[in-house]
Amino acid sequence: MLQDNLKDKKSLFETGVSTELRAQENRQRYVTFLQGNMVNNGRSETSGISARVCKNGIYGLSSAAEITDEMAEKVIKAATNNALFMSGHIDKKAIVIPTLKGGYSPVRRDIIDTEQKRIIDKCKEIDDYIAKTYPDLKSRAVSYTEDSMDKVIYTSDACDGHVTYPRCYIYVDMTAETPDGKPVELFHPFGGLGKFDDHFDLEEMKPEIEKLYQAVMKKREGIYAEAGVKTVVLGGMMTGMLSHEAVGHTTEADLVRNGSVAGPCLNKRVASDLVTMVDFAHTALGETAPLPVYMDDEGVEAKDAVLIENGILKGYMHNRESAAFFGTEPTGNARGWAFSDEPLIRMRNTAILPGTSKFEDMIASIDDGYYLVNSTNGQADLTGEFMFGVAEGYEIKNGKIGRALLDTTVMGVAFEMLKTVDMVSDELVWVSSGFCGKKQRMPVGMGGPALRCKITIGGR
Repeated sequence: MLQDNLKDKKSLFETGVSTELRAQENRQRYVTFLQGNMVNNGRSETSGISARVCKNGIYGLSSAAEITDEMAEKVIKAATNNALFMSGHIDKKAIVIPTLKGGYSPVRRDIIDTEQKRIIDKCKEIDDYIAKTYPDLKSRAVSYTEDSMDKVIYTSDACDGHVTYPRCYIYVDMTAETPDGKPVELFHPFGGLGKFDDHFDLEEMKPEIEKLYQAVMKKREGIYAEAGVKTVVLGGMMTGMLSHEAVGHTTEADLVRNGSVAGPCLNKRVASDLVTMVDFAHTALGETAPLPVYMDDEGVEAKDAVLIENGILKGYMHNRESAAFFGTEPTGNARGWAFSDEPLIRMRNTAILPGTSKFEDMIASIDDGYYLVNSTNGQADLTGEFMFGVAEGYEIKNGKIGRALLDTTVMGVAFEMLKTVDMVSDELVWVSSGFCGKKQRMPVGMGGPALRCKITIGGR
């Protein structure tokens, strides 16, 4: 854990400018077993200090890969000089960033440096179990990943705090072979927020490992989807991917200013009445969100950002600058991946809220369609147009789930597709093992209920 020894450096902040000082350590651990052989085994840490200063809407940034009193003084001075110099040479209309209520955020979780041998032994235990229990798999892989961030933040005109983001996962990957010799693959992540000892009890993992095996065995006998516009049920993971990629990015206020489709849609209908979407800060529906953010890297106390309410686009995600530009309050969405990265507007835990329909009723309501469970990847642009790979899916025939699908894709325009939603399940599913790649990596949570809607699906 970083030592919180920066407070006295606030005396070096120059008056009349907004200043942030951040010390940060990123810790990564990774182990991979492939077919029983350890092929990856690594540990890394990066740490440093940065200062960011704003004068008349112009930012100066300085960083160094050393956390010392001397370096803190140097980056504060360099960032201040950068901001003052650039503000005198760039013709930009000043954005006045209001001073925020101060305070200190004490919310953090310990980041424990687990012995690498324990990680290796756990991965081998899981791999040995899979090899013994499922000998008919074509191949298998067990991978451990950990990425934890520890940040000490002091500001001139917002909150101070020491915040941490520990998370770790074990991915189980299974590959089978179709009758004509083609590989089919599925994976499942185990883990989440917290330290190694919070997760990975093999007995508790076994039911999900069995479900993964059954799914990949069904997929090896899978069929190709029939291309076209189809009535489908999107599983919670697919809903989460849609929420993040196709809608979430369009409602990040910096991208709105750069011309995203959400700009002219504010207070207009973008989805059916059944769709409400929120970027949760730290608490969702009475429970801790998968990746809770209590204070962002600008010293802003994080709060929920309501994006869509009953089908109407209601707002955006903001940092301090965009909030001042739009005349609203910042939401605490500014985060940087590494100590040298400038905080950008990033999603935290973005989800469509659950509705009232039962999943079984949603399936039963479809005579000819598809149930799409998991995505391989996704991409979207600022128009809201998206394309996602579908790794796990099933046909729906006469109200019942039928044969598995081979890999396919879905595509559409988010704000049009969401208008076709006519049933929303009453169960919210979270996914939090991935990264968002907006200029920098960033851990994010995303989720949602099952949605019944119309979507364009690819075929063979």
